[in-house]
Amino acid sequence: MFTNYFFSSARIGIIAKHTFTQLSRMKVFYFLVAFALLIVGASFFEMPGGRIASDSAEQDLRMVKSTAMGAMSLFSVIFAIAATALLLPKDVEDRTLYTILCKPVPRIDYLLGKLLGVLALIFLSIALMDILLTGILYFRTESIISSELANAAAAGFSSEQVAYYESIIRQQGPTWDLQFGVLAIFLKAAVIASIALLVSSFSTSTLFTIAISVLVYFIGHFTADARDYWLYMMGDDFSMMSKWMSQLAVLIFPDFQLYNIIDHSIEGKNIPANVIGRLSLLTVFYCGIYSILAWFCFRKKEF
Repeated sequence: MFTNYFFSSARIGIIAKHTFTQLSRMKVFYFLVAFALLIVGASFFEMPGGRIASDSAEQDLRMVKSTAMGAMSLFSVIFAIAATALLLPKDVEDRTLYTILCKPVPRIDYLLGKLLGVLALIFLSIALMDILLTGILYFRTESIISSELANAAAAGFSSEQVAYYESIIRQQGPTWDLQFGVLAIFLKAAVIASIALLVSSFSTSTLFTIAISVLVYFIGHFTADARDYWLYMMGDDFSMMSKWMSQLAVLIFPDFQLYNIIDHSIEGKNIPANVIGRLSLLTVFYCGIYSILAWFCFRKKEF
């Protein structure tokens, strides 16, 4: 009896599955996936005269990764905001919400199910694009290595120089650091989806939810700079209250600069596993806080 009124992973799973199916039928999903895949695919084909002599093999591969991951980021953020903003109003319009909540289903289960459904679809979409990127990047890397090393051997480079050059090129190919960057794209989308869920829980307008979520997204890229500047201006007057205010600002506007390891993965730089681990924990924290706040706003809402 009591399981009808408390948190239930089974109920959340059912709602998440329904949400996943519901979103997969949205035309905007197909449009965004097609758009992202088009950009990812186009980046793999070098147009005649598109590469100038000063370009290096590493720059060529970096351009492929930059274009592809830019498309992934664009798709994940837009879809996270738009899909989450549309969920609650659509359930109200279809009267699905009334059917679910009269079971009775705790509203926290409903909200978490909706959020997990969105994240599952984003994860699947990014995973498919990642497979496409990794596969074609692998063949592109092997093709470049074959061509460049043949030129190096013809130029009389030593075996040590050739091996070093090959390692430099492979560093720009498919690596675990690249996968960490792709994971960071998903984690960033998870946070913005949680923010959109929070706004949607008290908003009656889809447009308002989208606008506020986009605003928070852009502000989040300047949170760290604004906090550092404010603390610098405070100088010796820095107090415990100032510290609490700065922490509150970070809670309201998450620091999206922390997810800039995406840039490091594009550049072929090493990303320690503990960094992505801390970023994952931070994402879980943000999603948890925003989900609790969304439930607090949604639990007494009348429909």
